[in-house]
Amino acid sequence: MTHVRTTPGRLREAVRRAVRDAGRPSGPPPRPTRRAWLSDALVALVLGAATVHYGIDNADNVVRRQIAPGVEYLSVRPSGTGGLALMVTLAVTASGALALRRRYPLAVLCVVTAATLATPQSVMRLTFYAFVIAVYSAAVYSPYRVAALAALPAAVLLVGTSGSPADPVVPNEYIALLILIPMAVAAVGLRTWKLRTAAGRVRLDALEREQAEALRRAVEHERARIARELHDVVTHNVSVMIIQAGAARTILRTAPERAGEALLAVEAGGRAAMTELRHVMGLLTMADENGDADAPDGGADLAPQPGLDQLAALVGRVRDAGLPVGLTVTGTRRPLPPGLELAAYRVVQEALTNTVKHASGATAAVTVAYGAERLRVEVTDTGGRPGAAGGSGRGLIGLRERLAVHGGTLTTGRRLTGGFRVEALIPLEAP
Repeated sequence: MTHVRTTPGRLREAVRRAVRDAGRPSGPPPRPTRRAWLSDALVALVLGAATVHYGIDNADNVVRRQIAPGVEYLSVRPSGTGGLALMVTLAVTASGALALRRRYPLAVLCVVTAATLATPQSVMRLTFYAFVIAVYSAAVYSPYRVAALAALPAAVLLVGTSGSPADPVVPNEYIALLILIPMAVAAVGLRTWKLRTAAGRVRLDALEREQAEALRRAVEHERARIARELHDVVTHNVSVMIIQAGAARTILRTAPERAGEALLAVEAGGRAAMTELRHVMGLLTMADENGDADAPDGGADLAPQPGLDQLAALVGRVRDAGLPVGLTVTGTRRPLPPGLELAAYRVVQEALTNTVKHASGATAAVTVAYGAERLRVEVTDTGGRPGAAGGSGRGLIGLRERLAVHGGTLTTGRRLTGGFRVEALIPLEAP
């Protein structure tokens, strides 16, 4: 068994560490509220008035007390002008210091303890009640826990050993009051604690509801975004594939070679649709590093988001489906944010899809103009045969929401010369 011997150096180090820790606060300094300041000032005022009245009322008095059967104790109160001034000064000092009991609890304890020790034994009630409040305040509010734990027993020991066994004496008529006041204070404190707990619970419930509502809105927003993506991808590619498949069926017997080309176009459209669908699904889940065996194409890498550089391929697929489409690009091309290019691509895709579905026999033109401050994307068609079915308009609503993210606008409507026009204006940063 090893014995550790404490050396004087270690003892000094321990004392030095204790002194250093005593000067370090364990928390932030007290910051009483305006209500707390007013409450402490009221306590100091009421207690000061009561103790000053007690001092004035007991000046020049001699009190005879029986402290044991057959044993009497004579208590001579301070007399004269000097004695009265001393009692008033002690009462005002001890009670007035309580106005700062929350902000400077240890300093208040020191002041009140000094006043209590200076109080004559015959009038200990001048400062005794202030001393009790100061001890409580130091224990509750002081951020210097080590210093408070050292000062509290020292102050109680000094005050407890400085008086006689007969002091302070509480008159019988005040005993009921001194019992009821702590009970009332405890009841008020319990009620306040319950009210604060209930208020905290209400705030917590409100915060939880707000978070749940925010999560619900985020989920709805994400669902709407995914629905727009799926609409753009599926509607365009499936519409083109249906038209090409129908054309292949029509000319299968009369022109097998052209039917084969149409079927190849259907296959290419299907592959393009699978690529874009894989990209949309990749936004929802993270693919496994080794690839998902159940995923299409064995979990191949996702293709990048479509952009303006893929408009030629898009126009080519629509042209293969039987819709004559022209593509015109003006201005100086420059790199744009991927989200902005995707929004412009979706505008062209949605407009051409609507032309294929609702304007059979028409021709279309796509214009992309790079400006200094904005990008203009326009898709026009000449109109189809009368009686063509109209769309629901949900695709155009989705385009407006997508463009609004980038500060863009969408203008749609019929042309005076016939047909339909879709124009998107998207602001750009200066190059």
